[in-house]
Amino acid sequence: MRASRPSTPVGVAMVAALAASLAGCGGDAEAGKRGSGPAPTSSQAAERADWIPGYVARLTPAEKVGQLFVPTVGDAAQGRAMVRRYHVGGVIYFPENLRTPRSTAELSNALQKASKIPLTIGVDEEQGIVSRTPFVTRFPGNMTLGATGRPDDAQAAAQATGAELRAVGINQNYAPDADVNVNPANPVIGIRSFGADPGLVAKMTHAAVAGYQQAGVAATAKHFPGHGDTATDSHTGLPVIRHSRATWERLDAPPFASAGADAVMSAHIVVPKLDDSGDPATLSKTVLTGLLRQKLGFQGVIVTDSLQMEGVREKYSDRAVPVRAINAGADQLLMPPSLPVAYQAVLRAAKSGRIPQARLDDAVARILRLKERRGLFRGTQVDPAKAADQVGTSEHHALALSVAEHGVTVVSDDGNVLPLKGRSVYVTGAKSARVGAALRAAGVKTAGSLGQADVALLTTLNDGASGTAARARALASKPTVVAALGAPYDLDKATRAKALVATFSSAAPAITALARVLSGQVKPTGKLPVPVAGKPVGAGADS
Repeated sequence: MRASRPSTPVGVAMVAALAASLAGCGGDAEAGKRGSGPAPTSSQAAERADWIPGYVARLTPAEKVGQLFVPTVGDAAQGRAMVRRYHVGGVIYFPENLRTPRSTAELSNALQKASKIPLTIGVDEEQGIVSRTPFVTRFPGNMTLGATGRPDDAQAAAQATGAELRAVGINQNYAPDADVNVNPANPVIGIRSFGADPGLVAKMTHAAVAGYQQAGVAATAKHFPGHGDTATDSHTGLPVIRHSRATWERLDAPPFASAGADAVMSAHIVVPKLDDSGDPATLSKTVLTGLLRQKLGFQGVIVTDSLQMEGVREKYSDRAVPVRAINAGADQLLMPPSLPVAYQAVLRAAKSGRIPQARLDDAVARILRLKERRGLFRGTQVDPAKAADQVGTSEHHALALSVAEHGVTVVSDDGNVLPLKGRSVYVTGAKSARVGAALRAAGVKTAGSLGQADVALLTTLNDGASGTAARARALASKPTVVAALGAPYDLDKATRAKALVATFSSAAPAITALARVLSGQVKPTGKLPVPVAGKPVGAGADS
């Protein structure tokens, strides 16, 4: 069965129906044996207001601790052994687990069959520059969606991606990114963000969360309390963000407060005005329990960012970190550097009382509620034979192009050089061969040299503002258009260019969309989601 394009209410409903069918398809012979007693059916769960506390009470300490962990996984044999030995609550896939739709579906089925409690099977599939799944439909990333200004686009894109993930047995996505990117030099967020305006980011985050969850996939808003104003990458160091409490409440908190996500991922960052201990947010009870749980009222699962990242390992050992994270308020521990070391540390802490039983039981209950909401207790098996037909559909490719077209933003056209049709264009820069081919397909003539051209088109891909400006000056003998295919901040100093355009993406749909806009086939409607080249948020061709 192929999912229909979710660009209308009818299309969205059809993708939701597909996700619902995937959630229950194939049955699950293991379902009646899970945990220390059978989980209730959906009708039984409805009759009993909350069956989960009693279910948690019947789990052994080892089973409870296992539910907290979400490690990486190798092949099916290694994965089955790990699931059975450590009772893990979930796993996370990376490209080595994602070779084909069929093999991924088969791996998911094998892991689920090995587990007494259904697993969360997750992936970092933000789309854009953070994409782990090679066979799914490639959508532009969050900043393109922010430029569309259309929550319906964000919801439809997430729902399509979620349906494709669910087809191969993936039921949790570590997306969307809810950070408000206000620092052009941010080395780790940038175009992963929907933009610099907290209202826009909040609207788009909420819509994307709804799309994933309607597809039967748990959504994870990240990275709390907000990673959008840092010049340090938390993969390699410990960033410090100097926002005041008032700034945090105005700027960083709104997307998390209104997301409605199944899960929120913590950030390995220090925000001294929120917690002056010097501990990263992942290990801060003040941040996770005080702000996220109590102030914002979040009742879902708190998952750590990867515990392999240096930002969380600077102060404490790999034994201490998971214990501190749980006591701070985290429920899921993502990617411990050594599962045996972390598991034994948490188990010892739970048995000794260093992790109170109430804290452990609360974390496990939240994880099981997430699994129940996404239908995992009603069946986890998917059909490997049908998986390939449910990903990369023509409907989803058409939706990706539509989203990309809505996001192309003409930042300025001071020289009135657009559209380009009817003139000869010299194309140079990042992905110039693909851009040139797309222009020709859109009816624009391209020239082999600058001298033969009427107009120069310079494409950039995270080249930096100074480098872009220098390259644009070298083309100044012709009216020059600069198109940023990645970070729009490349355009900041290109003052001599006659026109500035941003796609926020170099994926195939974005390049096709750029050509269609530049040729005049499609009217540009995108608006800047971040300030660029002296233009404010909201600037665009007809603003």
